[in-house]
Amino acid sequence: MDIDKTVLELRERLKYIQDIFGPKENENVLLLRAKLQEFEEQVSKLESAEQIRQISSLEDLFGFLEKKLERQLTPMDKVRIVRHPQRISLKDILEHVYDNYTEIGGQDEYSVDPSMLIARAYITRRVGNKVHNQSVMVIGQEKGHGQEFRNGGSVKPWGNAKALQYMKVAETENIPIHAYVNTPGAFPIEDYPGAAQQIARNIYEMAGLRVPVIAIFSEGGSGGAEAIGLADVRLMLSHGYYSVISPEGAAAIEGRIRQGQRVPPDLVEKCAKQLKITAEDNLSLGLVDRIVQEPVLGARTEHFDFFRALRQEVINATDEIILRVRGMNYFRAKAIMRQKKSPRANAENIFVRWKLSSAARERLLWKRYQRFMAMSRHAVLDRRSVGQRVYDFGADMGWSVYSFFKYDFLRKHQKKVKHLAEDVGAEVQVVLNKCFAPIKRIKGSLKGTNGDAASGDQCQLTQLSRWKEREAEPQQGYLSPKAKQDVTITCPNTPIHGCLDMWAPDLFGEWAGVCIHCGHHFPMEYDWYLHNVYDSDSFSEFNGQIEAKNPLGYEGLDLKLEEAKRKTGQKSSCVTFEATINGLNVVTAMLTAGFRGGSVGAAEGEKFIRAVERARKKHFPLVAYVHGTAGIRIQEGTLGVIQMPRCTMAVRRYLEDGGLYLVVYDTNSYAGPVASFLGCSPYQFAIRSSRVGFAGLGVIQETTGMPVEPHYHGAYQALSRGHIQGVWDRREMRKNVYQALLTVGGRNLYYR
Repeated sequence: MDIDKTVLELRERLKYIQDIFGPKENENVLLLRAKLQEFEEQVSKLESAEQIRQISSLEDLFGFLEKKLERQLTPMDKVRIVRHPQRISLKDILEHVYDNYTEIGGQDEYSVDPSMLIARAYITRRVGNKVHNQSVMVIGQEKGHGQEFRNGGSVKPWGNAKALQYMKVAETENIPIHAYVNTPGAFPIEDYPGAAQQIARNIYEMAGLRVPVIAIFSEGGSGGAEAIGLADVRLMLSHGYYSVISPEGAAAIEGRIRQGQRVPPDLVEKCAKQLKITAEDNLSLGLVDRIVQEPVLGARTEHFDFFRALRQEVINATDEIILRVRGMNYFRAKAIMRQKKSPRANAENIFVRWKLSSAARERLLWKRYQRFMAMSRHAVLDRRSVGQRVYDFGADMGWSVYSFFKYDFLRKHQKKVKHLAEDVGAEVQVVLNKCFAPIKRIKGSLKGTNGDAASGDQCQLTQLSRWKEREAEPQQGYLSPKAKQDVTITCPNTPIHGCLDMWAPDLFGEWAGVCIHCGHHFPMEYDWYLHNVYDSDSFSEFNGQIEAKNPLGYEGLDLKLEEAKRKTGQKSSCVTFEATINGLNVVTAMLTAGFRGGSVGAAEGEKFIRAVERARKKHFPLVAYVHGTAGIRIQEGTLGVIQMPRCTMAVRRYLEDGGLYLVVYDTNSYAGPVASFLGCSPYQFAIRSSRVGFAGLGVIQETTGMPVEPHYHGAYQALSRGHIQGVWDRREMRKNVYQALLTVGGRNLYYR
């Protein structure tokens, strides 16, 4: 036995244990350190046989106490495990789980983003005398083992764009995708294509990928994880974590820690526990399907048995998805179900072809949609009575039947007849024009030029749209509470533009919160938009009984929610209603900043999805007005994060059915909602002076180390980056929305 080598290995094991448990004093760690130090001090005095006996005893002690320490791991200890440089990386997985691979889309530091690794790999399965090489596209965040150029697995927007590109390649080649999620979060920069916008684009496209997707979570940090985490089967490593925010970030928010201040370790530990971030927590919440067990204190590069187990899991998961949507699968599906319960089973003994027919691909998409729609519904408080639920279900079914016959059945045939008649009429018109052209020329020369008639025709042509009449329509009355204050208001642009002070009754009354000198928009209540954008007496709220609650039992959230409900009179930050704009019916989902900063949790996500479904069934346009949103509600943990793919999938289904989806940002709009169901809209606009982005200025400066100018998230900055399509004056929102309803959007709207 090489005593020196064994001692060195024990030192590394002790150092690893100390790194995991951090500054905490643990008697088992102290015992290991003392025993190892004692052996090192006396090893030179011992005989060879005694050295071997004591080092073997010390190894046994390490093994015994490591198992004991495993049972003492806290959620924050597991966070330190996945962040440790000795943690397995994606390259380790490629080397030991797959039989061969080629890295594509760049290599090491010579890549558009080294944090995102793409590889074309295959798994060899031997069934009887036959050998099958089954190809997959492997995509995942790569940290390496302390390689700085990997950026800690924090992917930049172009890295996520690279991942999406090769997901589409996998779809073209009809091969499965294995996505390994191992990121603390996305790199928060707004440079094109933009952190939030690219994540939204990834989620939107992944919702429609027509190949099986398996996601394996090690470190799942918020939106960065969702960029590649939308999958048909979601596995999670037993020592991994999946969270809406890092425990340190949650502690900084809860403790109101300012930039530069140190977050108390006890508060970090407490937040990690309350957020329910572990594999067991996420399995119980229904957000992952299975847990892949790791060795004691987490998987490292020398744990070859773990790689074999992971290989079996990804093969089983891929087979499971394929057989779920294909015919001729009964006996193999049963065998795979038995294998999942037996850790010693060999998944490679059963051959399943990893190719899907066109019909199977459609079934795959539908099952994926149903799967995500069922998530997190238990986290919503629905106070509707039984009678109300029965009535709503009947009304919903009635609209589905009516919509099918009117729009899908009758209109389909009406369109065919109409299009045929239009084509025939156009052909006849060409022939008639040709025949009567000589007669018209003779008639015109005899009649001469009639100036009055010509001017009358010109006047008629220029008055078809009657814009002046529309602009002259009276606006609805609403008086902001700010307009009742007898104070003067100073514009923030006064040092630049020399704006004069304004009297509050004028500013928030007649001027609609807009500075008459420079055009700066002061924040207004969402009620102003209800009265000034929509037709009077057309507002009809629905799903108002769906209420935000505290699904994780997060300390203090119940009181905060009750205070928000009392203060605003709302039951969640999302208000959904039907209304009309110049007679056109629209469904609107509004995120209001007054309720917990417009943050989105399970209740808000569920209301938004139901609004999208209502617009889809009624063939109404959908408007998302964001009065303000601070992102996902962190106290709901991953039950909040999962609203990103859920709502995006609902939007995608609506758009594919030919709907029109408009998003209008106001005040401050950040983080998860912008990086998913808001940012995926093809038509996004912002009210002047609003801010749109992925992360706040402080987070960007701390993460990137670069100075950020104050207007980094301004509406015109977002417009110049291509993140939005226009900047609107608040006073013209009604006109602009109506114009958009008439000029853009899908094919299936009722008024088209």
